[in-house]
Amino acid sequence: MTSKTGAATESAKRDHQAPRAKWEDKAVYAAGAVVWRIVDGKLRILLIHRGKYRDVTLPKGKVDPGEMLAETAVREVHEETGIRVVLGVPVGVSRYHMASNKQKVVHYWAAEATDDAIRESTFVPNREIAALEWVSLKKARARLSYPVDLEIIDFFQNLVDDGVLRTFPVIALRHAKALSRTAWDGADAARPLAERGRTQAKSIVGPLRAFGVKRIVTSDAVRCVDTVVPLSHALGRKITETPKISQDAWEEGTADLRTVIGKRVRSGKAAVVCSHGPVLPSILSELALATGTIHGSYIDSAADLEPAAFSVVHLSASNPGSGIIAIETHIPKV
Repeated sequence: MTSKTGAATESAKRDHQAPRAKWEDKAVYAAGAVVWRIVDGKLRILLIHRGKYRDVTLPKGKVDPGEMLAETAVREVHEETGIRVVLGVPVGVSRYHMASNKQKVVHYWAAEATDDAIRESTFVPNREIAALEWVSLKKARARLSYPVDLEIIDFFQNLVDDGVLRTFPVIALRHAKALSRTAWDGADAARPLAERGRTQAKSIVGPLRAFGVKRIVTSDAVRCVDTVVPLSHALGRKITETPKISQDAWEEGTADLRTVIGKRVRSGKAAVVCSHGPVLPSILSELALATGTIHGSYIDSAADLEPAAFSVVHLSASNPGSGIIAIETHIPKV
């Protein structure tokens, strides 16, 4: 990994692991995106003009009850602009105090707006959003009303300068909460999800969809398959089950993580890979190895997941030699 890519990874890791900590009781959490497109070979980003506040800013909004940050970002972009996006690389977190003196914490991602998504936009000027404007980064710096937005633009600019703006994710997912071994008399591979696990499996559908998942790969253990069934139904996509990433195979020394992960990296398509707690460190290590990324502490941290939590590993879609661009971890609230 080059030093500049490493810096991007460390910064993204530092910002987007905030959900691991206990949230500040009085903080208001929100999420948004730097929405971008290429027009006649030139980069443009989307600004919103808010009539109520008479300002120019980036699309964002508050987290709804039960939401995870990633799904908030996608929902708010659509509500404010009419454009449906999938999330790319995290581009920072802004923190500031509102008039009520509460702290507002806003997580941002880069998000490409496709031509189809723009054509399908239903946006019309309204009382909240007076207008949308596609501008260059230089003009964005002159238009934006708040210094905290400029800090997000700075991080976004780094991705542009490094040539790693367009990315795809490989998502390492730990299966949801399963019945305990003591409560199950059958084979371990047949151990099902607990009631809480079934709730968790449903709760992560929204945030996983936010990253544009196209492929679903899972250990063939029942608890892993059942974790991704709700996602499969929501996407209308088949599940690929394999013993190569199962805990049984890993413990027996017959697992083949390298083949599974290598295929996902070479495909260049957004994928979720569901496996077991003890196997995840090896899966993350294989992702680092497959991308030529130095194994740092952030790799170990990304593999240390609670049930139904997942780490999104962002890889360059156009510059495969860039290594891992960023890693972010998401934890369900149930």
